[in-house]
Amino acid sequence: MSQQAPAVSLPRLNEPAPDFQANSTHGPISLSDFKGSWLVLFSHPADFTPVCTTELTEFARRAPEFDKLNTKLVGLSIDSVFSHLAWTRNMAEKFGVKIPYPIIADLDMKVASSYGMVHPGASSTATVRAVFIIDDKSVVRAMVYYPMTNGRNIDEILRLVEALQTSDKNGVATPCNWQPGEKVIVPPPATSEALEKRLGENYEITDWYFSKKDLGK
Repeated sequence: MSQQAPAVSLPRLNEPAPDFQANSTHGPISLSDFKGSWLVLFSHPADFTPVCTTELTEFARRAPEFDKLNTKLVGLSIDSVFSHLAWTRNMAEKFGVKIPYPIIADLDMKVASSYGMVHPGASSTATVRAVFIIDDKSVVRAMVYYPMTNGRNIDEILRLVEALQTSDKNGVATPCNWQPGEKVIVPPPATSEALEKRLGENYEITDWYFSKKDLGK
């Protein structure tokens, strides 16, 4: 009789991110170090692998764009610090890209387990490609998982961070495929009085429940 794979415990949206203390390529770090900044915490299956190399170097190239959004980057796998250091040196030598952010060495898998980064159906000995967007109050705001075989789209992660920040700042939602500078969705009215008022407001109104506005106006 086959054994059933253990359930994966996942953080939940809009709840505090699991705390962690871990060793990294920048020395010991903890979640509290990033309070006041947004954080993109992302795991990769293993060092010295080709798809992961494309991801970490692209995150490095785009780090200034994340900085403009007050967003820090932290990588993670269950490899050792020595492996991480050798790999970052290799990426600098072979790809001409220096990795400016820390990479957690999660040998005991404590961080990976608390964030649900190990999926036995994919691998029992490696972290999947998980992305957690954590806001400046250490609350989980988005989670994205990718398979072992396919790299992440860094454009989309940047877009999602900016969309979340735009929603927070302006009390709005963003539509499918929204890009910074495009119109946003105004929350629908919740009362009859607000509904009648909405129909006379200066929005792009398709119907009472579907209205957009330009944040620049």
